[in-house]
Amino acid sequence: MPQDVRFDLPFDTPVSRHLAPARERHLRWVRERGLVRSRAGFEEYRSWDLADAAARTYPYASADDMVVLMNWFSLAFLFDDQFDAGRPDRAERIAEVARELIATPLRPAGTPPRVECPITLAWAEVWGHLSDGMSLTWRSRFAASWGRFLVAHCEEVDLAAHGRAGSLSLDEYTAFRRRKVGIHHSIDAGERSRGFEVPAAAMAHPLMERMRDLAADTIGFMNDIHSLERERRRGDGHNLIAVLRRERDCSWPEAADEAFRMTTACLDEYVALQARVPAMCDELGLDAGERARVGLGVEAIQHWINGNYEWALTTGRYAAVKDGAVADAELAGRGSVDDLLSV
Repeated sequence: MPQDVRFDLPFDTPVSRHLAPARERHLRWVRERGLVRSRAGFEEYRSWDLADAAARTYPYASADDMVVLMNWFSLAFLFDDQFDAGRPDRAERIAEVARELIATPLRPAGTPPRVECPITLAWAEVWGHLSDGMSLTWRSRFAASWGRFLVAHCEEVDLAAHGRAGSLSLDEYTAFRRRKVGIHHSIDAGERSRGFEVPAAAMAHPLMERMRDLAADTIGFMNDIHSLERERRRGDGHNLIAVLRRERDCSWPEAADEAFRMTTACLDEYVALQARVPAMCDELGLDAGERARVGLGVEAIQHWINGNYEWALTTGRYAAVKDGAVADAELAGRGSVDDLLSV
């Protein structure tokens, strides 16, 4: 099955020592904030173990920050699942909530949301913690990446609502997937998790930009491979393997093999570019402290590539077989058992 597909990654990911206690605090928070509303919804959410994903992608966060990052993961993943293929009109509500989520980082921290539902209320709370201590430059960079991610989500919902979920060409899909996977702002959060910021000159360099794009492509394609069974149950055509099968008129196994090749090619290019980082630092004339922060920024990318991969191999979110209310929801085209867009 696709969730069993393994890649040979050239770096390892430590796991936060705060995982177990942070997970318990996080699950209480999810229930208290109404991000799960039914027993079936809670059990399905717990099977995803997003806490494990956060502990692998932000392994050096403090105990309190680890909970904040887990909380952020929950609202991002749960919002991503709110579209209902059986209710195209719901796309308007998703767009309204997405606009609110985009606006939150552009307002003073702590500003109450104008559009209220469990996800917007939770995000206003989380952003107050996530942005604490970070510069305006970092907050603006994060907000821009976060906004592109949410706009891409709305584009995906619109395509599905109009029956065009499988209409993107391979080139269109790969460009779209880079925005939709949401990795750029997730890597940015790696800086917050360790209390540093990559120098602006390095962040704007074409080498760093390309490395971040390749990380997004690698993670997005890996995710498409590991989540194929879930997305086929939902009738979701926004998956690299599905796009390849349609465009090249080939079998599912042939499309999966090509997706694996494309993913490996992205990873290989990333590794080759990473070796050029010291030369980039020389070119920019960075001092020892700035070089150290660039190094931490590269580690943040590595943590995301490998950490997300290790989590995806075991998470219940991508399980090949589901039953009960969860299976019924997915077969009906929904990603979530619970409605989180109403008050």
